[in-house]
Amino acid sequence: MTYPLFAVYGASGYGREVMPLAREQLQHRGIPTEQLVFIDDQPEAQIINGHRVLRYSEFMQVEASARHVVLAIANSAVREQLAERCAADRIQPWTVVATNVVMLDDVVLGEGAILSPFAMLTSNLEIGRHFHANIYSYVAHDCVIGDFVTFAPGAKCNGNVVVQDHAYIGTGAIIKQGKPGQPLIIGNGAVVGMGAVVTRDVPPGATVVGNPAKPFLKG
Repeated sequence: MTYPLFAVYGASGYGREVMPLAREQLQHRGIPTEQLVFIDDQPEAQIINGHRVLRYSEFMQVEASARHVVLAIANSAVREQLAERCAADRIQPWTVVATNVVMLDDVVLGEGAILSPFAMLTSNLEIGRHFHANIYSYVAHDCVIGDFVTFAPGAKCNGNVVVQDHAYIGTGAIIKQGKPGQPLIIGNGAVVGMGAVVTRDVPPGATVVGNPAKPFLKG
């Protein structure tokens, strides 16, 4: 008899933070730890924090009734490439949610999300695929979050904000509340720097830093 196999893709720092959350989630479902592994194409060891580390090809060779993967990869472009690779191989995207995450009313959460400890999603939210909400981050009411968006630790997104695909919100950054029908917009692929306070729209691909946040100018 074969059993489902679960994996955290990425065995570096973030992957090692996600693994205990994944393990706890499976334990609540009565799934043995042996069915949970890391995937890493450049493994530093065969065992990390008590879990086997497999290359992607090795993961695909293990006999399993189904395969489930959560992508603990910080780079959103790489995350998207891996999501496409897994979909082509019929690997199911897996959402991992810490037990103390708070989610309120009418939250639509896309597949493959990682919600780390103390993250909070309030009410009436639309969140895309493979979203990362790191520790102590939050998304407030009436926000729309795109695909492959990353919130670093302590990132704060207030209500009526649109964060487009592949945007990165840095550690401790604060996004000011928008208005109903006139949301504040963080553009596709934009980067909001650590500790920045965003008070106006950020264009696609721009990097903003400071308080109030302004475009980062390379010296």
